[in-house]
Formats: sequence, structure tokens, C-alpha cells
Amino acid sequence: MNKTVIKLCATAMLAGLLAACAASTDPAEAYRGESQQEIYKKGKEAMQDRNYSEAIKRFEALDVQYPMGPQTENAQFYLIYAYYMKEEYALASSEAERFIRMYPVYPYVDYAYFMRGMSDYYQSLGIIERFFSVDLATRDLTQIRKAYYDFSELTTRFPNSTYTPAAHQYMIYLRDILADHELRVAEYYYQRKAYVAAVNRASDLIAHYQGAPAVVDGMILLVKAYHQLGMTRNEQEAFTVLKYNYPNAVVDMNS
Repeated sequence: MNKTVIKLCATAMLAGLLAACAASTDPAEAYRGESQQEIYKKGKEAMQDRNYSEAIKRFEALDVQYPMGPQTENAQFYLIYAYYMKEEYALASSEAERFIRMYPVYPYVDYAYFMRGMSDYYQSLGIIERFFSVDLATRDLTQIRKAYYDFSELTTRFPNSTYTPAAHQYMIYLRDILADHELRVAEYYYQRKAYVAAVNRASDLIAHYQGAPAVVDGMILLVKAYHQLGMTRNEQEAFTVLKYNYPNAVVDMNS
């Protein structure tokens, strides 16, 4: 087979693949012969059968073909859950964000807020972290912070929501992770004798993560950093606050 024939075959194969991909991914064409009610009904049936891929295709098609239809609003709501169950967390978060923006007074919009937080939380976890105990405080905390604020917004906007107690528990857990991270950064600066930076990070930890177990170690570190800087008054004030809140805390200036 000569090079010209090979090129023509390759071009034809590529064109066929592109056409197949376009056909399989275009939600506007996937269920063109079905009515709005049929697409929606079969999408819900797919959800009940845990066939989330099929449910996603149908709900996306409904959104494209009938953007203002009566079932489209519910379909977009179900899409959040379908993406989440498929572990497509970035898409679930994006869909939740979109739903919140488009339907702020939807009767169950609090669920969208909750699922946005859950999706952002799981985006920060790789496969290993989901099944084994891994210290999340050592990872990139961008998504952890985003999930924390997602849950915080839910608890603020919907204090009586069914999902608020669970969101609050996640906030405590994520707060502790963020506090541990701040403590490690402060300790890093202290060990390298960057005492001003250690004071700043320890102060941020104490100010923003009250209630976290890492706060007591942050206060101890603050006392030690002030001592190293020769800031006696600040050291004494920090020590007084430490002993008032944690009377059993021990400050070892040699460590």
C-alpha cells in the first residue's frame, strides 16, 4: 500500500471517528424523535436504575431541546446528583452552581448548595485518599477551602435546612484540616527562624479557626515566636491568653 493510499485511509478513519463522536455527544440529536415528556420520563427511570450515564444524556438533551420546558428545571436538578454519583465531581459542582444561579427560589435549592459543597470536597480527594488515611493538610487546599465556604453559605442561607446539620459537621472537619495546615506553615517558619512570619501565620490560625485542636499549639508557637523576637510584652499577653484558655498547656522554649 503506497503512502497516498495510507494517507487517504487515515483521513477517512479520522473523519469517521470525528463524525461518530459528534453524533454520540450532541444532546440535541440524541433523542430527537422523542417528546419532552418521554425524554424526561426515561431519564428518571434511568436514575432509578442507577444508569447515571443514560440519565445524564437524557437530561442534557432535554436542556438543549426544551430549555424552557416544564420538566427542564427538574432535569437540571437531577443532573447534579447524576454527575455526583458518576464521580464527575467538577461537573456536579458546576451544575449545582448553575442551578443555584438560575433557580434561586427553587423549593429544594438548599440541596444544590449541599451537593456543591460535597462535590468540591471530593474534588480534593484522589483515589488513594478516598480509601486510605492520608493527611489532607499536606495537600493543595484550594478545593477544601471552597467546600468549606460552600457549606458555610448553606448554613447561613438555610439554617433550618435538612442538610444544614451535615454541612455543619463537614465544616468542623474541614476547619480542622485548614487549621492543621496553618500550624504546619507557622512551624515551618519558626524552625527556619523566620519568627515574624511564624507570628503572622500563628495569629491567623488563632483568629480564623477557633475551636480547632491546632489552636492550642498555635498559641504556644505564638508565645515562643514573640520570645525569640524579644517582644516581651506581646509574649506575656499571649502567654496569659494561653493559660486562661488552656491552663494545662506547656511552653517549652527549647523546642
